[in-house]
Amino acid sequence: MSVVGVDFGNLKTVIAVARNRGVDVITNEVSNRATPSLVGFGPKSRYIGETAKTQEMSNLKNTVSSLKRLAGHSFNNPDVAIEQQYCTAPLVDVNGQVGAEVTYLGKKEKFTATQLVAMYLSKIKQTAAAELKLPVSDIVMSVPAWFTDVQRRALLDAAEIAGLKILRLINDTTAAALGWGITKLDLPGPEEAPKRVCFIDIGHSEYCVSIVEFKKGELAVKSTAWDRNFGGRDFDRALVEHLAEEFKGKYKVDIKTHPRAMARTLAAAEKTKKVLSANQQSPVNIESLMNDIDASAMITRQEFEALIEPLLARTHEPLEAALAQAKLTKDDIDVIEIVGAGTRVPALKERIQAFFGKPLSYTMNADEAVARGCAFSCAILSPVFRVRDFAVHDICSYPIEFAWEKAPDIPDEDTSLTVFNRGNTMPSTKILTFYRKQPFDLEARYAQPDDLPGKMNPWIGRFSVKNVKSEGADDFMVCKLKARVNIHGVLNVEQGYYVVEEEVEEEIKEDGDAMDTDSKDDGAKKTRKVKKQVRKADLPISAGTASLSDAARQTLAEQESAMVMEDKLVADTEEKKNELEAYIYDLRAKLDEQYAEFASEDEKSNIKAKLEATEDWLYDEGEDTTKSVYVAKIDEIRAMAGPIVQRHFEKVEEERRIVQERVEAEKAAKKAAEEEARKAAEAEKAAQAGADAEMKDADAPAAEGAESGDPK
Repeated sequence: MSVVGVDFGNLKTVIAVARNRGVDVITNEVSNRATPSLVGFGPKSRYIGETAKTQEMSNLKNTVSSLKRLAGHSFNNPDVAIEQQYCTAPLVDVNGQVGAEVTYLGKKEKFTATQLVAMYLSKIKQTAAAELKLPVSDIVMSVPAWFTDVQRRALLDAAEIAGLKILRLINDTTAAALGWGITKLDLPGPEEAPKRVCFIDIGHSEYCVSIVEFKKGELAVKSTAWDRNFGGRDFDRALVEHLAEEFKGKYKVDIKTHPRAMARTLAAAEKTKKVLSANQQSPVNIESLMNDIDASAMITRQEFEALIEPLLARTHEPLEAALAQAKLTKDDIDVIEIVGAGTRVPALKERIQAFFGKPLSYTMNADEAVARGCAFSCAILSPVFRVRDFAVHDICSYPIEFAWEKAPDIPDEDTSLTVFNRGNTMPSTKILTFYRKQPFDLEARYAQPDDLPGKMNPWIGRFSVKNVKSEGADDFMVCKLKARVNIHGVLNVEQGYYVVEEEVEEEIKEDGDAMDTDSKDDGAKKTRKVKKQVRKADLPISAGTASLSDAARQTLAEQESAMVMEDKLVADTEEKKNELEAYIYDLRAKLDEQYAEFASEDEKSNIKAKLEATEDWLYDEGEDTTKSVYVAKIDEIRAMAGPIVQRHFEKVEEERRIVQERVEAEKAAKKAAEEEARKAAEAEKAAQAGADAEMKDADAPAAEGAESGDPK
């Protein structure tokens, strides 16, 4: 099983995987470490990721961006109007949800934001599987901390439609914090003061701040604050507005009336912003802006910073909010860690550093830190991966309350209660107690609707408790409900049961005297009767939430699978078409070179005529046909060329056999020579040994005589 973390960004998505005792960021089909978060639609298939980016400029009305920020929204949310400024495909209402209307396979189609995210996640799944050479099913995915219950449910549904199981939806800054802390070996112990780190993540469309306390083996998020509409794209937009005015005066063209001119200017503005991060000025050159005009301009860093001053002036707000929520001062922060591509703007870094009055830390990869944290989280949650234990205590971003109808028999009963406050640890479980005589309903909603993105409906879900009945006219059933904000930040009423008060025997524990050696233990235990609430049976709960029904999810999953197969067939067909074209050129060249001596003039002329006819067909009616037709055409040519190819093959094989035999003969001769040399060496060695033995025998008597001679 693979361990994959996905940083699902508004502009690009980064995929990281835990392997080889570490975490790697994996590349896509064109070797990029990030994949554009785009879905496009064409006459034959969909374009997703890199292919969508390639065709975006020529297919603006059918290319959908802002996928993440559209998920979970209704069409009338003011945030959707903001996204329409950045999304070139028309956004429409699809059964209450926001979606996009595009032309796909020659027909007008409407897809919900959930479907569009599912399409994109299918591509991410394929990219990861292609790199890992393993099927991918379990992932951890990042989300902005400000995402609500309905937005999180939309992403969970989209993942399931794409055939993925999300082990955890983790907040962006929490993922970055996990990636920072899990590799640190010098964190304070349980009894020591925690290390406090402020993580600042400024991405393409949002700005998020989290203050996190670290101790050995754990992190606890103390506060999270954000500005939902502050990011790289807002800097780009400020440049586009400036260039639009300049081009209107200089070239007498209004790019705002021309979507393609706007898209080209936006691309140029993004490039200019990056250049200005490292240089004091940057030229802007846009070929064929509109009306055959090539536009150019020069932007200095000073001009750029003046344009984005309204944004820079808001830099301190999330920082102050995070400190206030955590009840800390600037001096309490030990490290300020910066991530997110938006943080490369020098003026932004200067404002943040000036706010804290201390140097900023850049120890993490700004683009990949969140994806790496997601991969670590996935490794911790995966049963097949061993990783250092590291507990993550995140917090609820919004307060959640439950409301219910007043029971007729309890006139002074409250009808609402805030169960999860902002800043409560997540995941978290609370037990709610109700006294009822009949089935009842309760609703969950956000307690402070004004804090939600746009003007989102604060409603989270409705829960109906069944099988509630009292024993007598004056009796109530004591109902217990288990409400839980789970690891994804999603609320559910997971369980219901009722309790009754019963007398039970309980052992009385006495403090014995350790020195009382005269006491006798006769084995009898003292007990007493006490009244306790005893769980008797479960109460069924039916829930109505923003999640899709199982049937709807299954239907959309089948549609997605069918579209994936359609895309694959189109890709395979294109591959076979290219293979046929390449085979025609290859065979034509070989007929006059490699195969020249193996083909008669008649064979050559017949095959060349066939190649020419097939080539004419390919660029005419064969431009758009089925995979099987291309395969049949290749097979026809191969059948004609077969005898020639076979003759060439036999000649090559004969030459190879002759060479092989020569090599074998040389090896055998070499081996025989070596054997002969070895035998000669052994014979010489034996002769030498014999000669040495004879000399020894000749010397022996002389030696004896010398020893036994008479003295003079």
